[in-house]
Amino acid sequence: MIPKLRAWKKYDSPEMFRDIAFIDFNKKLLGVNYKVSKLTTRLDIETLDKFILMQSTGLKDKNGTEIYEGDVVKVTDEDESADFCDGGIGTINGLDEIFMWYIDGDVENGLFDINSSYYIEVIGNIYENPELLGGHEK
Repeated sequence: MIPKLRAWKKYDSPEMFRDIAFIDFNKKLLGVNYKVSKLTTRLDIETLDKFILMQSTGLKDKNGTEIYEGDVVKVTDEDESADFCDGGIGTINGLDEIFMWYIDGDVENGLFDINSSYYIEVIGNIYENPELLGGHEK
């Protein structure tokens, strides 16, 4: 499986890039495609140190949105009635090769396996929407 990545540009004008053309770890360069118009894109090459890379978990949330490391998620059960996780807000964090998510707040069991993706709804990410974490940024 080829890993799918997105990149948060942390300097100059902060922005999320989902169309990464290439990464050269030896030369420490990242190529990103900028959409100029409906039919035109432009390739920009920047130094890798300007970006934070986030890997896709390979899973989708209950709405079909791809889940990435760094996403802010809302957790409920299928019928939205589970007391242990109802309305919990958390972030997606990668631990080695096992992706886990953590629910911030008053949740008795904070660490769960992300394979139960039907419990998860992506509501933002830690870079574009830090306010969703209520000051409890990663």
